[in-house]
Amino acid sequence: MEAPPVTMMPVTGGTINMMEYLLQGSVLDHSLESLIHRLRGLCDNMEPETFLDHEMVFLLKGQQASPFVLRARRSMDRAGAPWHLRYLGQPEMGDKNRHALVRNCVDIATSENLTDFLMEMGFRMDHEFVAKGHLFRKGIMKIMVYKIFRILVPGNTDSTEALSLSYLVELSVVAPAGQDVVSDDMRNFAEQLKPLVHLEKIDPKRLM
Repeated sequence: MEAPPVTMMPVTGGTINMMEYLLQGSVLDHSLESLIHRLRGLCDNMEPETFLDHEMVFLLKGQQASPFVLRARRSMDRAGAPWHLRYLGQPEMGDKNRHALVRNCVDIATSENLTDFLMEMGFRMDHEFVAKGHLFRKGIMKIMVYKIFRILVPGNTDSTEALSLSYLVELSVVAPAGQDVVSDDMRNFAEQLKPLVHLEKIDPKRLM
């Protein structure tokens, strides 16, 4: 659920160790328009990009205590867009001076037989969902406001229902390791969204 719409993610080559810096929050449905209006005034794009994505989360269980997790996502409203495979590392929560959660991030475009390949490799799908929302940009920062829909019939993305009466709000930056100064810029931007939404450095382990 924390992952941004990967159809918007730049696909980079080479061996650069990329990190995702992340702040998260939520806003109730009735406050959505006020938040969108505020973001239009603060961001580079007056009108947000929209996305409608289907994400499948795959697990590979081995000798380790925690399973290995990969995320496969495809765009449902952009014909011909590639599938994307995403790996998110364990969050680095120890540094109190960082104002954002930091984790390793690998994102690559793939062919459309990605899910078949993962199943052949021994992965099993754990859950799937549809994400629908808006994406704003401010410099290298991305601000996503989206709603999660549960899929009622496995594999049928036409049969969904909203998971909650709120929208997730994520402020993220993908940058090479060591660029911790970006978290200062993120904190300053997040302050401008208060009191409409409070974006925080959230440890996923607290939600389990």
